[in-house]
Amino acid sequence: MKIGVSSYCFAQSFARGSMDILDAIDWVAASDATHFEIADAGLVVTAATLERAAPAGSWNPADYPDPTQNLAKDLPNQPALLEAIRAHAEAKGVPLANYAIGANFNGDDPAAEVARVKKHLDAAHALGIPFFRHDVVAWARKEASQEEFEQIFTAIAPLCQEVADYAATLGITTSIENHGFFMNNSERVRRLIYAVDRPNFRTLLDIGNFLCVDELPESAVAKNLPYAAVVHLKDFYIRDYRPGDGWLETVAGNAIQGSIVGFGDLPMKRLLSLVKDSGFDGPISIEYEGQVPDLFAIETGIANALRIWSEI
Repeated sequence: MKIGVSSYCFAQSFARGSMDILDAIDWVAASDATHFEIADAGLVVTAATLERAAPAGSWNPADYPDPTQNLAKDLPNQPALLEAIRAHAEAKGVPLANYAIGANFNGDDPAAEVARVKKHLDAAHALGIPFFRHDVVAWARKEASQEEFEQIFTAIAPLCQEVADYAATLGITTSIENHGFFMNNSERVRRLIYAVDRPNFRTLLDIGNFLCVDELPESAVAKNLPYAAVVHLKDFYIRDYRPGDGWLETVAGNAIQGSIVGFGDLPMKRLLSLVKDSGFDGPISIEYEGQVPDLFAIETGIANALRIWSEI
């Protein structure tokens, strides 16, 4: 297995200011990971990162009056930073495998949101990234009724088609993740893939996220693996009540908290067996989101995943 790391894993270090995205690439290059993913969630890009990335003589601090402002959502408008990321990853021998952003096609201006997603696709293309994940509604959105779900579903499918068609001109495969509470359920994900009906529209399959809607990961992963472009390895502690702060409440009222891959309550060996036996040959990446210090959690999760994979 070639295993990579999502930039989301480094959210703690980014927030502290102890690392930036170029440092994260260095960390991956020195680890047992083989590729890197860029996610806008948790990413921090400040003026200091832009200054570090800028060509000699081109930096003008007056262009960035607030040195603490996070410009991560503005990556498409930072060509020097995109070029620095691409060049740095290439120099370190770290392929850039996937680019993930939030998106909401059910907001006040869906056309503007589609245009924004297309700009991020341009950024992914500039980085040489072949896979791209976008959401379709806000992460926390829950439908009030089946009728509301069907109305929203009918509206977002053609917008996903438009995005996928644009991505195809760039040689990029787009995907929907089982993420949040709305488009998260193995059947809903497959329904959207069939409705969009584009060969370059698939799923980013997160083996843990099905727990947000209380779906058994073993059955959900098996059903959606044939449609997967990218697989994320994530683990959770699972409780039937919310013990305290730091726990996410699921649709059915259970509680989950991110853990190091292999340390949580997911049947990791069984899930990795499903992935391995399927013959999946796309990117497989750690996406850690727990309370343990991030660098230790990422390193330990990589080691656990590689060990479990070798034992299957």
